[in-house]
Amino acid sequence: MAADFQRGTMGPLVGAIDQGTSSSRFLVFNPNTAELLSLHQVELKQTFPKEGWVEQDAKEILQSVYECVEKTCEKLKQLNIDIGNIKAIGITNQRETTVIWDKTTGEPLYSAIVWLDLRTQSTVDRLLKKIPGHDKSFFKSRTGLPLTTYFSAVKIRWLLDNVEEVGQAVQEGRAMFGTIDSWVIWSLTGGKDGGIHCTDVTNASRTMLFNIHTLEWDAELCKFFDVPVDILPRVRSSSEIYGLMKISPSLSSGALTGVPISGCLGDQSAALVGQMCFKNGQAKNTYGTGLFLLCNTGHKPALSQHGLLTTVAYKLGRDQPACYALEGSVAIGGAIVRWLRDNLCIAPSSKEIEMIAAEAGSSYGCYFVPAFSGLYAPYWEPTARGIICGLTQFTNKKHIAYAALEAVCFQTREILDAMNKDCGVPLKTLQVDGGMTNNKILMQLQADILCIPVVKPSMPETTALGAAMAAGAAEGVGVWSLNPDDLTAVTCERFEPQINSEESERRYAWWKKAVRRSMGWETSEPHTGGETSIFCSLPLGFFIMNSLLMLIGAKYISG
Repeated sequence: MAADFQRGTMGPLVGAIDQGTSSSRFLVFNPNTAELLSLHQVELKQTFPKEGWVEQDAKEILQSVYECVEKTCEKLKQLNIDIGNIKAIGITNQRETTVIWDKTTGEPLYSAIVWLDLRTQSTVDRLLKKIPGHDKSFFKSRTGLPLTTYFSAVKIRWLLDNVEEVGQAVQEGRAMFGTIDSWVIWSLTGGKDGGIHCTDVTNASRTMLFNIHTLEWDAELCKFFDVPVDILPRVRSSSEIYGLMKISPSLSSGALTGVPISGCLGDQSAALVGQMCFKNGQAKNTYGTGLFLLCNTGHKPALSQHGLLTTVAYKLGRDQPACYALEGSVAIGGAIVRWLRDNLCIAPSSKEIEMIAAEAGSSYGCYFVPAFSGLYAPYWEPTARGIICGLTQFTNKKHIAYAALEAVCFQTREILDAMNKDCGVPLKTLQVDGGMTNNKILMQLQADILCIPVVKPSMPETTALGAAMAAGAAEGVGVWSLNPDDLTAVTCERFEPQINSEESERRYAWWKKAVRRSMGWETSEPHTGGETSIFCSLPLGFFIMNSLLMLIGAKYISG
């Protein structure tokens, strides 16, 4: 490899911005070998202003992207690799997360509302009243999605209803909406000085404003949600030149100025491409903040009968047909480990949580349902909340850590079962990727609970790889061939089931029992947010007043 690291001998390279919920990264690949040459990562904050609210700072996200680009380029120079060889940049991003900004100042008008935020439940309830039979699947034939808090349209509606600055900017024609890809592309291509306001079909298909058949914004959907079409970005394919990188004050070296941004895929679509699931029936599961199982269904959208979503998988070129996928989405995957670390403080790092779970070796009947944002696929149950059950005096933090890892695997089992029913042909192996797949205990647990082998690529950065492939393959770039015969074979690690199916089914049945008990905890009625007076309860108020009067009377008599 040392011989390859001679200036000018590497040939063309492709960069990828991977903007996720937990962190931003910039990675550089060799398109001839799909080898990862360098990367830099910056962890991001999430804020929780109220119960169920999840926000991020859109400017912090953008600054983290700038920092990652700068630091990765510095690392490449240290390796004696010429950054002038970077011929294209792809972008992959957390989907559904919503930003509205002022195009005249370049400033966000409110925090980014993150995809798993729940504040819009009352908005969803109000919109459901406009639909015959209050059917949350009413628009599914057009969008592939149920009406829930998950998707961007209800977040836009909430911002229009509740943030005065947003409403005013819309009225004055200053507002722009985008998911994170749009915000980043607009900013990197010039921002208020001529930035390109666009998105790709995969991200657009997660808004509930996009018709997955016509591949255009749907006027009737925009009217239903009362979202003005002129704030929406132009929808383009996942692989074409959108614009060129511009010099930013945040990039002291002007790194990559003039390089085309030519690939854009929502993170789960990017992972599907990175796992090279180009054939009908090929599937992958990504273990990130959430869990996302996607199965390629070819050029025709397939509607699920078992609680899955229909989404655009990719469209790799302006003149190429769109491919579709069935998707099982789970809100809390890796986030459960972060919650144990940051909220319960049971260990100072994610790695140590893995270690204490390994020490336990079992949950000893403890089950953890992490329905912090309700239950997503296959239930779509917003009233569910997280529970830990089966506790005894014997239970300790090690068992809870093990139960948390099991919960990730059980949730995957649920969406895989739904996928198998919809597809009719059960998956015989599961391809996996994402940060959590570095946890070998988790991967073995997953194989045991699914009763099928789990296959993990040796190069885990498949999401960024997918974005790089789309960028490198774009017309006008042409440094990455997507011809199946030209794709590099990937070495993998394989985890085989080590317990019998009866034991797996027994544990899964207990998990399902815990899931049922997590439902129905929450209502859409807002919390007061302030201190609750004891006198809010009329019987309790009478009791306390009578008690006070009796005490005063007794004191008077005794005096």
